[in-house]
Amino acid sequence: MDLCMMSSKLAYQNENVVKDVVNHHWKMHFVDFYNCWNDYQKQNSTQVFILCDKSKDANLILISFRGTEPFDADDWITDFDYSWYEVPKIGKLHMGFLEALGLGSRVNVSTFHEHLFDKNVDVTIAHPERKTAYYTVRSKLKSLLKEHENARFVVTGHSLGGALAILFPTMLVIHEEMDVMKRLSRVYTYGQPRVGNRQLGRFMEEHLEHPVPKYFRVVYSNDLVPRLPYDDKTFLYKHFGVCMYYNSLYVEQEVREEPNMNFFGLRFVLPMYLNVVWEFIRGFFMCYIYGPEYKESWESIFFRMVGMFLPGISAHSPVNYVNSVRLGRKKCSDVIVLESLD
Repeated sequence: MDLCMMSSKLAYQNENVVKDVVNHHWKMHFVDFYNCWNDYQKQNSTQVFILCDKSKDANLILISFRGTEPFDADDWITDFDYSWYEVPKIGKLHMGFLEALGLGSRVNVSTFHEHLFDKNVDVTIAHPERKTAYYTVRSKLKSLLKEHENARFVVTGHSLGGALAILFPTMLVIHEEMDVMKRLSRVYTYGQPRVGNRQLGRFMEEHLEHPVPKYFRVVYSNDLVPRLPYDDKTFLYKHFGVCMYYNSLYVEQEVREEPNMNFFGLRFVLPMYLNVVWEFIRGFFMCYIYGPEYKESWESIFFRMVGMFLPGISAHSPVNYVNSVRLGRKKCSDVIVLESLD
């Protein structure tokens, strides 16, 4: 879980930084970094990297998708997008996230059907410059699983990256890639928006809940993004999987749904603003309380200032999720005990 959170945070960096950290600081094996075509944004903005715990006879393969850039309007628009595509007998999937994975275009809606029901569709034949995340990562993953016979894989991501992280195995199931799915160990997402409706959740729970839970969705305090898109009667978006909720004191509890799940209601307003002020002040003292490695950057402090006007935005920072995972305390004894990757 710690490695997944740090990998989700690292995914925001460029390829050279990612490679240096993986190889020289984490002492693991950097595999590749991809800039892939995002049909929603019409540019190569979907980024993902892959690592192994070692170069030979690896036990772990980790796939990390980049999330929403704090000051990138296009990324935030994707999170707020409410459009969906319905797959018979499977459920409704967020159209913007499908486009980010390279699985269709709303300009020609029939392309979603092609990608969802034909796992061998290759858009690079018509558009060689458009390397798509799902097909690129799937191809590399198959190659790595064949090369490392004892390895299992983990998928992770923060924010938008979390949405792509859970949609990746969802597409593997839809494409009946069961030999690959047997090697899936965990999916960890952090501050992830909703990706589909209740029917999709039930469909995927059959593949992610047995014999043990494999999908863990981490939510910090008043983070706005996990409350998007709304799950009211109009939009019908629903979360699934195990929700591990951390409050602003980094106390962890397993809940079915995060508190204030649609981020509105007068009784939540004052506590949210008070919480933002508390987190802003605490940010200056973290390094004195927990050690110099917890010193927050000025970018992080500025992000907390923005939260004074837009509660829920500052809580979305990866810094909060790193601190939650590292400093988290369990609220009760009946929390899920994660089995080891082995």
